[in-house]
Formats: sequence, C-alpha cells, structure tokens
Amino acid sequence: MNIFAGLQTFLYVIAYALFYPVVAGLVLLTFWVVISFGGFLREYIDRKQRNSSVLDKYRRVLESEIESSHSNDALDIRLERFLQEAELGLIKSLDKIRFAIRVGPALGLMGTLIPMGIALSALAQGDMPKMAGSMVTAFTTTVVGLACGVAAYLMSIVKEKWVRADMREMEYMTELTLRGSKFKVQSSKLEEDNEVSEETKTV
Repeated sequence: MNIFAGLQTFLYVIAYALFYPVVAGLVLLTFWVVISFGGFLREYIDRKQRNSSVLDKYRRVLESEIESSHSNDALDIRLERFLQEAELGLIKSLDKIRFAIRVGPALGLMGTLIPMGIALSALAQGDMPKMAGSMVTAFTTTVVGLACGVAAYLMSIVKEKWVRADMREMEYMTELTLRGSKFKVQSSKLEEDNEVSEETKTV
C-alpha cells in the first residue's frame, strides 16, 4: 500500500508541476493564434484584390531561373524539381496551423484536469475558496484551448484551399514557361538553319 501511495504522490507531483507550463503554453498559443489571424485577414484582403505574394514570388524566381539557364538541356527536369520544392514549402506552411489544431484542445484538457484534481483535494480539506479558484481556472483553460483549436481549424480550411489553388497556378505557370522556352529554342534553330541555307545559296 505504501508503494501505491508513493506512486500516487509521484503522479500528483508531476501533474502539479505540469500546470504552469500548460498555462504558459496556452498563453503563447493564444498570442500566436491572434497574430496568425491578423496575417490571415491581410492575405484574405490581398487575394480578394487578385494579389498573391506567393505567386508573385514564384513568378520572379521562375523568371530568374529561366534567365540563368544558358541552355535548354534538362530544363524541364530543373523546373519540375523547382516546382516540387515550392509545393513542398506551401504544404509545410500548414504544419503550424495543424499543430495548433491538435495542441490547443490538448492543452485545454490538461489545464482542466490538473486544477480539478487540486479542487478535489481542497474540497476534501474543506478549503472552499481554493476549490472555487481551481474550478474557475479549469473552465477558463478549457475555453481558451478550444477557442484556439477552433480558430486554427477555420484558418486551416481556407488556407488549404489557397494552397491547392496556388499549386495549380504554379503548375500552369511552369508549363507556360517551359513551352515558351522550347519555342524560343526552336525559333533560334530555325533562324540558324535559314542563315546557313542563305550562305550556301550565295556560295
């Protein structure tokens, strides 16, 4: 029995020690969600005005990639790799929001159960003010954690649509650029052939 009581005490100490990190994590997560929501609103307004910083950046980098390439050899392979890296970057941009979706409710649940244990302990000792304070903290952390999770989930729904649309547009831009470069190469070859044929005629 003493061993079991010691294990219970050990778990209680661990749970109580986790309370302050959980509360700090919820505070940091709340600030992050607020800042991310501000950036989300700005991006929403920009996209309503047909402006996309992601596509503009990709277009500039794509043009510089074409200008830096001196030949058409393996150009389609390089552009395909460049497109895959850009798409991977878009997918990774959703990881933080998905992290908040999972962590927010989890921290809220931890912030609920730990104070409830303290409240039950206070109830057993007859300390009603301490019990009331612990219960208020428990319900507050639940609300904050769920609110962060819901806000992150709503942002993720819209951002995933934007990511899919950007990926389709990137593929379209890459295909147009590749065809344009092939057309330029064919035109230059035709000009060279015409020059050679004219020189042979003069000879």
